Amino acid sequence: MTQPLNCSLIGKFFLAPYKGLLATLVELYEAEIYPIGLPDPVEAIKFRMEQQGLKQKDLVSFFGSRSKVSEVLSGLRPLSLAMIRRLHTGLGIPAEVLLQEPGAEIPDSPGDLEWRKFPIGEILKRKWVDFEGTLANAKEAAEELLTSWAAPLGNFAFQQATQLRQHVRSNGQTDDYALTAWRIRISLLAMEQKLLVYQLGTINHNFANELVKLSFFKDGLFLAREFLQKNGIRFVVEPHLPKTHLDGAALRLPDGSPVIAMTLRYDRIDNFWFTLCHELAHLALHQGEDGWEIFLDDLESFETNDIEGEADQWAAEALIPGEIWEASRLGQRPTVAAVRSFAAKYRVHPAIPAGRIRRERRNYKTLSKLVGNGQVRELFFT
Repeated sequence: MTQPLNCSLIGKFFLAPYKGLLATLVELYEAEIYPIGLPDPVEAIKFRMEQQGLKQKDLVSFFGSRSKVSEVLSGLRPLSLAMIRRLHTGLGIPAEVLLQEPGAEIPDSPGDLEWRKFPIGEILKRKWVDFEGTLANAKEAAEELLTSWAAPLGNFAFQQATQLRQHVRSNGQTDDYALTAWRIRISLLAMEQKLLVYQLGTINHNFANELVKLSFFKDGLFLAREFLQKNGIRFVVEPHLPKTHLDGAALRLPDGSPVIAMTLRYDRIDNFWFTLCHELAHLALHQGEDGWEIFLDDLESFETNDIEGEADQWAAEALIPGEIWEASRLGQRPTVAAVRSFAAKYRVHPAIPAGRIRRERRNYKTLSKLVGNGQVRELFFT
């Protein structure tokens, strides 16, 4: 009699070579249909505490205080990047668990920064960042908040002044953290502008003289902005932050695009044009092909150096060429009528010669009716 087939034996014989493959396919199927998520960070911390016999008081060095330890372990306070770094290093908890992102690595802290020293309150007030919570919450999460905000600038954002070759012209003490925040803000605004590529060497005195002639027109300030942008120069207006005392800035973005920024700290037409030409001078004279210099200027400062002196002279020449100024002898008889006549003849705004007279004489009360007081901010901030 013929023996019946032993199906289980046949299955083992024929399927044995594929046993590993089948197991792998089952694992992949289960991972796809029933994925196992990353452990909760708080649970991971508690697991390490149990493993190592740690009490809450033993975690103070990781969190900063006993109250913060309690708040984190009870889920009332999120982990900051500083906490995450310390937990990763001290307790060996994987970065992807603490960050809740598969394969994530903990970002390096840029420089030796004290994040709470940034003007967080002013940044929130101006709505430079989106944040829901109290000022105290924002300060606690300052590193995450600011690095996320400045991320489009890469390493350029928080590099030290010496690395950026940053020059600050100021009368007195300035807040370096406020300066950095303002620089980041104007750089981000400049990056939003989609312009033609700037051609190195574009800015010279002919370029500046053509620009200054726009002051003669009613919409001269807006025409100046358009003129710059059509030549690949980003133009930004942003009020200065407290403890910065800035009038303007000249810099280049990481891609090399030139930027001129103005604060309109002094709401006068003469100040607008002199500041604009001063910052143009920095781009023309002090930004080479490999130049990463950043110039942050308080133009009321009497303390100057060779670079700032060059920029002042270049700006004065751009606004009114020296030969014309000397020949006019306007500085010797600066009446309102004479200034208006000069401005009409050379087709510039009267504020430009009036402002030059005031600077040369260090007399900021004379010709005050000609310098355009209160006529700039309303155009840009309305």
